[in-house]
Amino acid sequence: MKAMRFVSSGAPLVLTEVSLPSPRGHELLIRVQACGVCRTDLHLLDGELPAIPFPVTPGHEIVGTVAALGPEASEFRIGDRVGVPWLAFTCGECLYCRSSRENLCERARFTGYTRDGGYAEQVLADERYCLPLPAEGAAAELAPLLCAGLIGYRAYRLACLGETVGEPRRLGLYGFGAAAHLLAQVARAQGVQVFAFTRPGDTAGQRFARELGAVWAGGSDERPGEWLDAAILFAPVGALVPAALGCVRPGGRVVCAGIHMSDVPAFPYRLLWGERSVSSVANLTRADGREFLSLAARLHLKATVQRFALGDANLALERLRSGALEGAAVLELPEA
Repeated sequence: MKAMRFVSSGAPLVLTEVSLPSPRGHELLIRVQACGVCRTDLHLLDGELPAIPFPVTPGHEIVGTVAALGPEASEFRIGDRVGVPWLAFTCGECLYCRSSRENLCERARFTGYTRDGGYAEQVLADERYCLPLPAEGAAAELAPLLCAGLIGYRAYRLACLGETVGEPRRLGLYGFGAAAHLLAQVARAQGVQVFAFTRPGDTAGQRFARELGAVWAGGSDERPGEWLDAAILFAPVGALVPAALGCVRPGGRVVCAGIHMSDVPAFPYRLLWGERSVSSVANLTRADGREFLSLAARLHLKATVQRFALGDANLALERLRSGALEGAAVLELPEA
């Protein structure tokens, strides 16, 4: 089979012929239909994640159908459509696993990073970490739900908007890409007002945010005319932390939703004072996946995607890096 592989630091992905073994234990052999292109993949290529096991196949927003079952696999059948997210394995024994925080597992493994991912025609995945997906619907439009949607939703819950006293509730989203454009739909459905912050001068991104119901859209160097109850940072820019703190009300929260971020600069304590807080989101749990996909189905979330062929993965990544995307980039593979 063909796969786009990351073979050395600083180099682009290389289209390679790869042979996969037969699935073992609880593994599934999955024929990939689509795989989302995530900013975490850029952090991998830029060497911003530790201990990268070269060579590796990126991709952790995988939609595909089960082609073969390992001897212990019993949750899915051949032909079922499944989703393969970022979390690929947890130990089940550490403090975090035993306290319903498997996203922080000390021995976790991750799809497209510490095990091969979905920039490929086929992938092996542990069925216990796969999510059932509906047979209907375009695979490319389901793929962004498996990380952009999931991490955005986990960050949204951590923002604690349900605890806000009084109406309306106001949420700032910094970086209006794959995650934010999905989360904006969730927030609107729950009566939360969305304020979108883009790169300064990105009028196209601001227009896209307004089309999805944002009540305000502007550059990250601007301030809306009212306090926010919470802000979520999808852009991996540490300087946005004090900027967002300056926009949230006393008691508000800033949530950093990326796996990597540039250094946060020093800022005056007055921005944090007033029981404001800053927190981060790490990975996801399987419970997050089931809960979010159920919600996405009920709300009929619509992912805006730009499709690329497997061999054009480097182009998709560069479009993501430059901000020349509306919504999410997805690698789409032809039906066998």
